[in-house]
Amino acid sequence: MDVVLLVKAAIMGVVEGLTEFLPISSTGHLILAGSLLGFDDAKAQVFDVAIQTGAILAVILVYWAKIRATLHALPSERQAQRLAFNLAIGFFPAVLLGLLFGKAIKAHLFTPVVVASTFIIGGLVILWAERRAPSATRIHTLDAMTAPDALKVGLVQCLAMVPGTSRSGATIIGGMLLGLSRQAATDFSFFLAIPTLIGAGVYSLYQERALLTVADLPMFLTGLVFSFLSAWLCVRWLLRYIASHSFVPFAYYRIGFGLMVLVTASTGWVPWVD
Repeated sequence: MDVVLLVKAAIMGVVEGLTEFLPISSTGHLILAGSLLGFDDAKAQVFDVAIQTGAILAVILVYWAKIRATLHALPSERQAQRLAFNLAIGFFPAVLLGLLFGKAIKAHLFTPVVVASTFIIGGLVILWAERRAPSATRIHTLDAMTAPDALKVGLVQCLAMVPGTSRSGATIIGGMLLGLSRQAATDFSFFLAIPTLIGAGVYSLYQERALLTVADLPMFLTGLVFSFLSAWLCVRWLLRYIASHSFVPFAYYRIGFGLMVLVTASTGWVPWVD
C-alpha cells in the first residue's frame, strides 16, 4: 500500500469536500492542488470526479428529512412532484451539454491559467450580484419555483463545465440573479447537485474503467471518506452562514487567489502544471 498516495488522496478529498458547495470552484481547487501534489494524470482526473460522491452523501445526510418527506409524498402530493420535476428539468441541460462537450473541455480548459482567470471573473460576477436591490427577489422557497425557473438555473449550472467557475457558485449566484432568494438558491443548488454529481461520477468511472484496477480501491475510498467528512462540516456551516451574511468574502477570495495563481504561474515561482 502506497502511504504517500493515500495521503495525497486524503488531501484531495478534503479539498473537494471544503470547496464543492462554496462558490469558489471545487474543480478549480482540485486542478491546482493536483498540480502541486503531482496528482494530475488521467487516473487522478477520474478520482477527482468520483470523490464528489462523498460530498453528495454529506448533502443527502444534511437534507435527509426533506428528501425523505419528498420521496414519501411523491406519489400523491403535487408539491413534492413539482420539486422532483424541477430537479429533472434543471439536471437535463448538464447531461446534454456534458455529453456533447465534456471531453473537449477536459482536453483544452483544465489548466491553472484558465482556472485562475475564471476565479477572477466569477468573483466579479458575485460582487455584481450581491449589489443588486433586494426587491429583485421574487422566489423565497423551493415550492415557489416554476419549471422555467428550474430550466434557467440548470442552464446557468452548465457554465460550471468551465473549470474554476464553480457549480455551486453558478447555480446559487445565477439563481439569485434570476430572482431566487439566497436561501432558495442555495437549497436548489444543493438538491440539484445530487443527480448532477452522482451522474458525473458514475459516468466518469464507466468511461475510464480501463484505467482502474482493484488496487486503486483504497485510494478512492480514502478520498470518498475525507470528502464526505469535510463536506458535511462545510454544508452545515454554510447553511448557518447564509442566514446573516452575503457571498462577498468569497468573491474577494476568488479574485485574490486567481491573481496569485496568475502571478506565480507567469513568474515561475510556483510550478503549476499547464
